[in-house]
Amino acid sequence: MNLDLFILGGYGQFVWPAFIFTFLSCFYLFAKTKKEFHKCEQIFIKEFKKPEYITVRANEKGKIPKEILSTSSI
Repeated sequence: MNLDLFILGGYGQFVWPAFIFTFLSCFYLFAKTKKEFHKCEQIFIKEFKKPEYITVRANEKGKIPKEILSTSSI
């Protein structure tokens, strides 16, 4: 296996710790934000308790009135 890729021309000792620190920081912020979001979501659900769906009724005759579709004001 060629280790030159990981050594990065002698700068690997500086690059890899910075990469690992950045990755761990982003993961921590993601996890913290996700936890906060779920907490706020539960508060919202408790407060409003609205259904997640709506019902749509079709026209009984199955026809759409022409007045609705007309674009002219004649």
